[in-house]
Order: sequence, then C-alpha cells, then structure tokens
Amino acid sequence: MYHSIRVNAIKVVFLPDLRYCLQWWFLSTWIQRNTYNLRINTFETDMGTFFIIFILCYLAGAVPFGLLFGRAAGRDVRNSGSGNIGATNVARLLGKKLGILTLLCDVGKGFVPVYLASLFLEQNANYETYIALCGLATVLGHMFPVYIGFKGGKGVATALGVFLFFSPLSILFALLLFIGVVAVSGFVSAGSLAAAAVIPLCIWMLNGTTPILLAAVVIAFLIWVKHSANIGRLLRGEEKGWKKKETA
Repeated sequence: MYHSIRVNAIKVVFLPDLRYCLQWWFLSTWIQRNTYNLRINTFETDMGTFFIIFILCYLAGAVPFGLLFGRAAGRDVRNSGSGNIGATNVARLLGKKLGILTLLCDVGKGFVPVYLASLFLEQNANYETYIALCGLATVLGHMFPVYIGFKGGKGVATALGVFLFFSPLSILFALLLFIGVVAVSGFVSAGSLAAAAVIPLCIWMLNGTTPILLAAVVIAFLIWVKHSANIGRLLRGEEKGWKKKETA
C-alpha cells in the first residue's frame, strides 16, 4: 500500500516536471540551433552586401574626372605637366575653372559614395569597420583606377571628401595647415603632404574610432607614396611652385 502510494506520488510529482524540462530542453536547443543558422545567414548576407558596396565605392572613386575634362578640352593631361590627372595639373594646363571643377568632382566622389554606403550599413554591427574600408576603397579607386590601367591620381582631393564625411573638424585643421604651408612654401605638394600627415593625428586627438584612424593612417601613407616623385623634387629644389604656369 505504501509502495503503491509512493510510486503514484512519483508519477504525479516527478514525471510532469521531467516532461516540462525535456520540452524546454528541446525548445531551447531548437532556438539556439536556428538562431545560430540565422546569424550565419545574416553574416553571409552582410558580407555579400558589404562586398558589393565596397566594389561600388572603388568604381566611383576610379572615375577620372581630370582626364575626362581634359579630353573634353582637347588635351590629355597625362601627357603634359606632371602627368597627373588631379586638379593641380588640370588647373596648370587647362586653367583655374577646369581645375576647380576637377577638384570639386574629386572631392565629391570621395564624399558621396561613403555617405551613400553609410545609409546601407548604418544598422550593421560592423559599421565602423565597413565604412572605413569603403572610404579606403574610394581613395584606392582614384589612385589605381581600373578604367585607365590603374594609373591614377595622388588621392588628396578624394581623401578630402572621404574625411569630410569621417571627421569634418579634422579636415578643418588639415585645410588650415595646407593653406599655411602652400602660402609659405609656394608648393601645393608640400601642403598636401603636410595635410595628409596631420589627418591621422587630428582624428586620434578627436577620439576617432580605431577603424577610421587605421584607414586614415593607410590613406596618408599611400598619399605620401604617390608623392614620392614630388618629395624627390622638393629635396632637390626642382619642384614647380603653384604660381608657375606651364607653357603649352
């Protein structure tokens, strides 16, 4: 009698709890498994979307506005002056109006793609890293454009547009330094090198995020590499000042 009551008590008290625990165990296992799969699929979708945006930023940055304006004016800027497709050489060869137009377009193709990318990526957990890479892609596009054999400009104006989005206050300091160096030295290249060098420092002082700071360091380094010929001419005293206009 006692044994029967004990067995019945176990059935009444223990077995429902066991079924309850098993049900929750299976439910939690199912949730964890499907949540993991959802995260994997989301990660793959995010990576695919980012890759497309990264390529689009590169292609936008690769548009050679200086070359296009030069050809519209009947001259290939790669064959005269410094051979660069940037605003400085365009202004020297084709006049200030086309030089300013090239500058604005090069700045715009740095700012606009990164801004648009931010709209697509702003909800992503890796937003800072992705947007920093998009900025880098845009500058790489200008420096190594696929449309003209990967021989592009030096990246200063396009980097200006990128950092105008990342850190406008850093750009203000860099522009002041640029103007001061050019006014004193007379060399746009010297001002560009100084501005490029100070951008990472400004971003660091303004507590910029690590991805943006690293992108700034890489871009500044690439700008200096692209200016290696200018640096050599500056050291030899052979660099052309901004007031010196090349004769056709």
